[in-house]
Amino acid sequence: MEFLIPILPLLFGYILDLLLGDPRWLPHPIRLFGNLISFGEKYLNKNKSQFLKGTLLTLLLTSCVFLFFYLSNQLLIPYPTAKITFETIFLFYALANKSLVEEGKAVFTELKKGIIEGRNRLSWIVGRDTSKLNKQEVIKAVFETLSENLSDGVIAPLFYYAILGIPGAMLYKMVNTLDSMIGYKNERYINFGKFAAKLDDVFNYIPARLTAFLMLLVTFKIHKLPFVWQQGKNHASPNAGYPEAALAIILNCRFGGPNFYHGALVEKPFIGTNDRIIKEFEFKKVASINHTVTFIFVILIAILIFLFK
Repeated sequence: MEFLIPILPLLFGYILDLLLGDPRWLPHPIRLFGNLISFGEKYLNKNKSQFLKGTLLTLLLTSCVFLFFYLSNQLLIPYPTAKITFETIFLFYALANKSLVEEGKAVFTELKKGIIEGRNRLSWIVGRDTSKLNKQEVIKAVFETLSENLSDGVIAPLFYYAILGIPGAMLYKMVNTLDSMIGYKNERYINFGKFAAKLDDVFNYIPARLTAFLMLLVTFKIHKLPFVWQQGKNHASPNAGYPEAALAIILNCRFGGPNFYHGALVEKPFIGTNDRIIKEFEFKKVASINHTVTFIFVILIAILIFLFK
C-alpha cells in the first residue's frame, strides 16, 4: 500500500483546493516566499553586479526551499500519517484553481455594476494597465488570465509534484513567485531579475504545452493541435501563448494585441484569427475547462503513480 502515500496527498490536496480555494485569512507559504524575495531584493538590487546578485538570490532561495521540503519529507518517512498530512497541506497551498476561477468570476460580477468596477477588479489579477480597457477588452483579459494561470497555478505545480513530490511542487512555486516579483523587463529588474525570469521560462516549458494539450483533449479539439503550436508562438513569453492559443481555438476567438503595461504601450501580436465579440456567459465554459483539465490531470498522475510505484 506504499503507493497510497503519494496518491492520497494528491487527491486530498486537490479536494481541499476545490472546496476552500485560497482563503485570505489563512497563512500562506507563498506570502513567506514573497517576503523573503522582497528582503533580498531590497539589500541586493543596487549598485553594480545586479545580474550576479539576482542570480545568487534566486539560486539561494530555490535551493533552500527544495532542501527544506526534501529533508522534511525524509524525516517523516517513518510516520506515514504525518507525511501524508504534511504533503496534503502543502500541495493544497501549491494549487490555485479554485481561487483563479473565483477571481475571474469576481471581475464579471463587478463588470455588471459598471466598466470602472470591472476594470478595478481586473487589476487585482493582471499586470497590464486596466484603466482604459473597454468591456470587451476586460472580458478577453479575464479569459487570457484563466488560460495562462491554469498552467502556472495548477498544471505546473502538479507536474512537478508528479516527478519530484512536494519538494518539486514548492520549488516550482518559489521559481514562479520570483518571476512574478522580479522578472520584469523594466529599469529596476531588467538585470537583477533576468536569471529568475529565464529559470521560470525553463520550468514552464513543458507544463504550458501540456496545459494546451489537455485543454484541447477535454474539449474534443485535439485535431487543432497544429493551430495551437503555430499560434502559441505569437506571445512575448515562450510559454504563455500556448494555453491562450488553445482557448482561442476552443472559443473560436482572438486574444492578444496591444496593451499598456506600467504606463508603456506594448505591441503584442494577436493569438487566434476570429475577431468576434466574446459574451460574458462564456465564462462558464472557460471555468468548466479549467476544472475539467485539473480533474483529468490529477487522475492521470494518480494512475501513473499507481502503475510505477
